[in-house]
Amino acid sequence: MVQSNTPTRRTVIAKRSATAPVDTDEITELARATGREIVAERTQVGPEDPGTHFGAGKVTELARTVADRNAECVVVDGDLTPRQHHAIASSMPDETAVIDRYRLVLERFEDGAGTRRAQLQVELATLRYELPRVIEAADEGLLNRQTETGSPVYDIRDRIDRLERELSACQDPAAEFRKRRREAGFDLVTIAGYTNAGKSTLLHRLADDLSYSPPERSRPTDRSPETPATDRSDDDPTATIADRLFETLETTTRRATIGGRPILATDTVGFVDDLPHELVESFSATLSEAAAADVVVLVVDASDPPARFRERLTVSLDVLDAQGVDDDRIVTALNKVDLLGVRERAHRCSVARSILPVSASDPVPISVRTGRHLKPLRTAILDRLPAERAVFQLPNCDDAMSLVSRAYDRTSVDAVDYDGDTVTLVCRGRPSVIEQLRATAEEL
Repeated sequence: MVQSNTPTRRTVIAKRSATAPVDTDEITELARATGREIVAERTQVGPEDPGTHFGAGKVTELARTVADRNAECVVVDGDLTPRQHHAIASSMPDETAVIDRYRLVLERFEDGAGTRRAQLQVELATLRYELPRVIEAADEGLLNRQTETGSPVYDIRDRIDRLERELSACQDPAAEFRKRRREAGFDLVTIAGYTNAGKSTLLHRLADDLSYSPPERSRPTDRSPETPATDRSDDDPTATIADRLFETLETTTRRATIGGRPILATDTVGFVDDLPHELVESFSATLSEAAAADVVVLVVDASDPPARFRERLTVSLDVLDAQGVDDDRIVTALNKVDLLGVRERAHRCSVARSILPVSASDPVPISVRTGRHLKPLRTAILDRLPAERAVFQLPNCDDAMSLVSRAYDRTSVDAVDYDGDTVTLVCRGRPSVIEQLRATAEEL
């Protein structure tokens, strides 16, 4: 059964836990973010069934719940194989859509894709997801008979080929944007982390042209997630804060001033739990702001339970590493410490230090809601911004071009002048990086 791109409304959430029921509120919020009404939740406790994910008894119970609640969709909190998807869908009442976590995230991304490139990325990821499921659900003999005349399988494969060619020819506008920002004299700071960790609210705190008023908040024992901010308009000085996962795929950039230096701070799309690696690759352009930044502020929800806190910090660092972010560019902000006691706060800082790379900055405990410890965070960002200026006179050769390329990757390049046999490179960067470039230049 191939899912429609139009969200169905009445939905049953199906979860599975190896031991005891777990808190998986994120899947519920993701489902609501796509316009669904949650009419029931069911949890299967026990090992995964290779054929149906849940086991025959739970699948029968799900089918009965769908019928009793007049639901149109089952959202599974997990990644289903094509075989499992087909087995569950075949057991549901007619016209019931079965959607797993991967497909639900794709659907939310589809809602937020605002540029042509993002739309193509979403469609390509969706077709790659759907293809094996269409093959699993199709009659093999019918597919063989339709080899010459065409079938949904061949149509999907053909469309995938066309999308891949179109994407390869589609220029990423982010590179040109970043070039113009640097030419204007701005340092670049990217804010990254999980959805609802407080990234966008931090952008409101740092930006020169945005205001932030803390929302009504329950007592610290209320663990409801902090709502992320989303800019509705680049001209709105009091951009709204909305509690919707993946409100937009487009990054939001604002001017800020830190220590008297003009910077451009960018809030990127938030990570979610169990986001498949292929999906991260599909939207690498969206996350590439981190790779180009002088500093990446990694925002982590310190109020998460210890196991989740450790896991999300580790995954976030892995994602940044995959995007080519150097360890010494990372500043980690442990947000929501206002929800923690002194001992819990100290423990989160200790755990973070044990996980963070040696060259990353020490974790900074903050509360963007109350404004606590934002000054130390600004200081940590300022310390990581390019500081030392260097001028290199290089011979015009291939090795010099490699050094210029490294300078573009690791520093802010102010100028590159070519004069006959000589190349003059002017750049600003952290002293350690400048020293590495200087040693290479001396060898040339």
